[in-house]
Amino acid sequence: MKRIRGGMCVISDEMAYREYLEGREESADILVDRYGDALTYYINGYIHDIHESEDLMIEAFARVFAKERSIDGKGSFRAYLYKTARNLTIRHTQKHKLWFLHLDEVDFELPSEELVETRLLQNEREKCLYEAMAKLKTEYREALYLVSIEGMSYSEAGKILGKSEQQMTNLVHRGKKSLRKILEQGGFSYADE
Repeated sequence: MKRIRGGMCVISDEMAYREYLEGREESADILVDRYGDALTYYINGYIHDIHESEDLMIEAFARVFAKERSIDGKGSFRAYLYKTARNLTIRHTQKHKLWFLHLDEVDFELPSEELVETRLLQNEREKCLYEAMAKLKTEYREALYLVSIEGMSYSEAGKILGKSEQQMTNLVHRGKKSLRKILEQGGFSYADE
């Protein structure tokens, strides 16, 4: 299905995939432009190496494009792509258990003085959230990431994780509950209490 948005014709993921399979190479570019960066960040959340994440993103697209699988239904291509990337990432993680800090990824530039305190507080919160997410059960962490950070519907995320929509609802609810408990143990409190 093609839609008109801002004077431009917007093609659905599934239509672009079918067009690619029919030989229109530019349709693959549309999909890579649409999901490449987000998929790289999704993978990087697991392996913490942006360069390896980019390589795995490219490999995920290559596998999806090579299989010529019929994909129907809104969100099906995205779910299939993310599931492929997730499986590649799991295999990669099993092969490479060590994490490395690359010096070119370290920020040595100091911010202006008025931003120092705000930035430190924000960085500390992000660090605590990241550490808390790392303590969650894998299925909770994946569910929260796909729904909360990637903005996927429960149905889309369920296709990636092999769960029903109700199971995803339960995973997200339990994940939030567990995350909140971990954060409270770390000294965080909530304004809505």
